[in-house]
Amino acid sequence: MTSPPQPEEMADPAMFKALAHPLRRRILAELRRGPASATTVAAALGKNTGVTSYHLRELARHGFVEEDPTLGRGKERWWRVRPRDLRTPPLKELSPEAVKQLTELRSVQITEDLEAWGRYQEERFGESEWADTVAFTRGSLGLTRTEFTQFFDEYRALLKRYWRAQEDLPPDARRILVRFIAFPDPDGN
Repeated sequence: MTSPPQPEEMADPAMFKALAHPLRRRILAELRRGPASATTVAAALGKNTGVTSYHLRELARHGFVEEDPTLGRGKERWWRVRPRDLRTPPLKELSPEAVKQLTELRSVQITEDLEAWGRYQEERFGESEWADTVAFTRGSLGLTRTEFTQFFDEYRALLKRYWRAQEDLPPDARRILVRFIAFPDPDGN
């Protein structure tokens, strides 16, 4: 069984920008289904191979994807998502450009999450086994900054406890999107 990846700090604005690119996000989503070549990704996304090959190399340059040497034959390169536990340092430690790129990336991610929620809402009415599998709760806590950091660390530890590599997933497993957002109430104390 593969261990979860170790935390890595991500502060390079180029990495945030690479992750926020719309086509690269689509390529990553395609690769989460399993390894693929630039040709198969191009066919799935309705793009040409030159474009997908370029963006795959850019994703690889930043460590988001890697070649799968077990699948490539000849000049054909197959790619897979590289599992990573990426974390960002406090904003005050980031450059202004990194803050700008991180803000843009988070906006893209939240938009995607809302779109995925909408697709699931439509899908789940016809589904039986997974129809009632939404873990949703809203609440509020009175925490100090230190307690909030501890709370978030415990949440990440819980995620790591359940993490499995793609090759370790049982046949009946389904990818579960886990999102967590917690922030100080702008209208409260």
